[in-house]
Amino acid sequence: MPTQGEITAVLGPTNTGKTHLALTRMLGRSSGVMGLPLRLLARELYDRVVKAKGPGAAALITGEEKIVPKSARYFLCTVEAMPLDLRPAFLAIDEIQLAADPDRGHVFTDRLLHARGSEETMLLGASTMAPMLSRLVPDAQRVERERFSTLTYSGPKKLGKLPRRSAIVAFSAEDVYAIAELIRRQRGGAAVVMGALSPRTRNAQVELYQSGEVDYLIATDAIGMGLNMDVDHVAFAAFSKFDGHRRRRLRPDEIGQIAGRAGRFRSDGTFGETGDARALDAETIQAVENHEFAPVTKLTWRNSALDFSSLEALRNSLARPCPAKGLERVRGALDEQVLETLSADGEVRGWTRTRGGLETLWDVCRIPDFRKTTVDEHARLSRQIYAYLMSREGVLPDAWLDGQLARVSGTAGDVATLSQRLAHVRTWAYAANRPGWTRDPAHWQARTREVEDALSDALHEALMTRFIDRRTSALVKGLRDKTDLAAGVDHRGEVTVEGHFVGRLKGLRFAPDHAGGPLAQRAVTGAALKAVRPEINRRLGELARADAADLELDGDGYLVWQGERTGKLARSADRLNPDVVLVGGELGAAEAIARAAQRLQRHVAGEVSRHLGALVALKNRTGADSGLDGLARGIAWRLVEAGGAMPRHELASDIAQLSAHERRQLRSAGVRIGEHAVFLPALLKPRAAGLNTLLHALHAGEAEARFRPAPGRVCLPAPQGRPATEMASAGYLVCGSLAVRIDMLERLADAVREARKPHPRGWFALDDTMMALLGLPMDGLEEIVRALGYTRVKKAADSTPDLWSATRKARSKPADITRPATPPDAASPFARLAELDLPRAPARRPANSGRKPRRRRNARAAKGSGPT
Repeated sequence: MPTQGEITAVLGPTNTGKTHLALTRMLGRSSGVMGLPLRLLARELYDRVVKAKGPGAAALITGEEKIVPKSARYFLCTVEAMPLDLRPAFLAIDEIQLAADPDRGHVFTDRLLHARGSEETMLLGASTMAPMLSRLVPDAQRVERERFSTLTYSGPKKLGKLPRRSAIVAFSAEDVYAIAELIRRQRGGAAVVMGALSPRTRNAQVELYQSGEVDYLIATDAIGMGLNMDVDHVAFAAFSKFDGHRRRRLRPDEIGQIAGRAGRFRSDGTFGETGDARALDAETIQAVENHEFAPVTKLTWRNSALDFSSLEALRNSLARPCPAKGLERVRGALDEQVLETLSADGEVRGWTRTRGGLETLWDVCRIPDFRKTTVDEHARLSRQIYAYLMSREGVLPDAWLDGQLARVSGTAGDVATLSQRLAHVRTWAYAANRPGWTRDPAHWQARTREVEDALSDALHEALMTRFIDRRTSALVKGLRDKTDLAAGVDHRGEVTVEGHFVGRLKGLRFAPDHAGGPLAQRAVTGAALKAVRPEINRRLGELARADAADLELDGDGYLVWQGERTGKLARSADRLNPDVVLVGGELGAAEAIARAAQRLQRHVAGEVSRHLGALVALKNRTGADSGLDGLARGIAWRLVEAGGAMPRHELASDIAQLSAHERRQLRSAGVRIGEHAVFLPALLKPRAAGLNTLLHALHAGEAEARFRPAPGRVCLPAPQGRPATEMASAGYLVCGSLAVRIDMLERLADAVREARKPHPRGWFALDDTMMALLGLPMDGLEEIVRALGYTRVKKAADSTPDLWSATRKARSKPADITRPATPPDAASPFARLAELDLPRAPARRPANSGRKPRRRRNARAAKGSGPT
């Protein structure tokens, strides 16, 4: 055993300054070596030594990375990579309680028993190691240190209720990512720290947390191994983990090691669990708060004095039993499993006949499985590496290494892909840092570091993209600090807060971007509205002064201004005078809202007057002393209630009793008494019909499902279940399965009247002219004609095609009719018209006629024998 100085065991819970004490004592010596449990922690302390002593004085040695200047005096290493051939003045081993770990424990035990500094040795760890140190290192001076701050259990909390500066601990990458996604949505983002991250990625993530850009850290139990961060609260997402062999519940001392990261120096900390984790029992809580745990009774051990005289001798030396009580031989170590697998290969056994070949085999077997594959898969890679090392060249081929790195050097991909590539690069970085494994170690060390750095930067960006919403983070931070956030609205209506897009102003309505959690929404509501309110008031003022040409009433009942819907029609007691409500604008001043609403109301009144003026005028004439008498006023009132059109058969009895004077009154009011309908022709124009239908449906409370024929359609399939009044308000009457525009039906009546003139019996044929009126084939036109009550007949001795009788009631059956006339459909709204005679064509008035023809025409009108 080399010359050793004083041995000090510094024991205590977390946040007692043990690691800081050891680093300070080392820097006070001429040289030193510190063995640390994590590559990340080794890198952190290396950076601190570089800052204090300069880059030439510090060395970093881990499995995947070596930075060893010639003038290096202070070595920061992982425990496995500690240079045992050095004789430093100072030597320290951190987290010595890991000597009980079933996988790595034998390495810590070996350093505990054999690694010493020539002037001083410090063993750092938990108080649970005190009994084992007294037994195995009896000459060590034990120093107990108290925690600088208090650690208190705060109970379970939901993820969305966790306080700022919290670390949430999970035990798998999948759980870490899932929690980080949830925190991103609710709190703006989180940093991620896992042992598998490269130091570069880990440092970048920690900087996000330390700088306050994010307030939450999602980590594995790697944070329990001495990583120094400003954590106020530690929340456990679970209390069980897979330790490489089985899933088990954490021991109280492991919970205490992780929970102890809460609180820094004199700042107290708290710990607890998330809502999904099973609550801790009172005994465990008390143990963690008081740092009182069961002592370690067994340490993992393996013989380090290996015999390389033969393969069997090596295996026997590895299997050597423990030399002292309290030591337990490691079981299921990966390097031993790989050795057993490769020993079954005859070619491998041949290469191990020399001591050098056997030592190389053992070095290859100790390659860590960074990729987390199966033993067989890892053994295949190890065998390939060993075969190259035992070849004539004796090194890994440059072309092969270059190909391996090329396959994993791409920086595109998601978090999982980049993490997997980094795991592969760590394998090749480990190989590049093994003495004699490559032809040009400096080149391959630099190359693997370059690839790792590029992947680390890409992984950091991918983590930020996936788990940090910078907009929400900035808004939440501003809300927390109670500062005035800079907000504005650009010419496109985009609303920004602190340069981040938070929503859009559409017309008078602010549509917030709903990304982010509740806190972000509060920040948006508080900050964005400061910029939105003045802009809405300005727009309300412009709307109140808008010209009629700048406003448009669309077919859905919305008022459009500057391309955006700013108002909407609403039901009122008066169908022709609907109410108008603003779409948005709630954030504006009450006076500005009222003026804008009044402007829209006036515009709607103007539109109704312009397009439905005939109906408005008719409504005004239905009152007393309005120019309509008796039955004329009654018919006008019914027309107004129906929307300006009704089937004639519903008014037949009143029409029959109209006097000539009353007919003239209706005609002067714009009413036409047609062959099949009584209507206002001015309402049949597309714009007027659309507005009339909209108002009718709005008044009936069915604006969304109203009848909306396409403009220009004169005939279409009749919609099922539509009231006749709604169809009439749109200018259509139902004929069987078809709906036909009223003016087309009247034109058809005129065509029939003209067609029957040459036939003394009143017959007429359906010719191309009549079919062209409605744009229908023969069968469609026949359906309409039959629905109107005409009777179909055929002459026996004539070659004329099928004819229709000109009257809707057969008073006598002609001798040449070969089959009975088909009666009109009883369910048709025109069935009652079958009782009425079709009027004759009106007589033409001579150019120089006197009063007698006029009197005869008026007499016919009085009898109700023709259209008015």
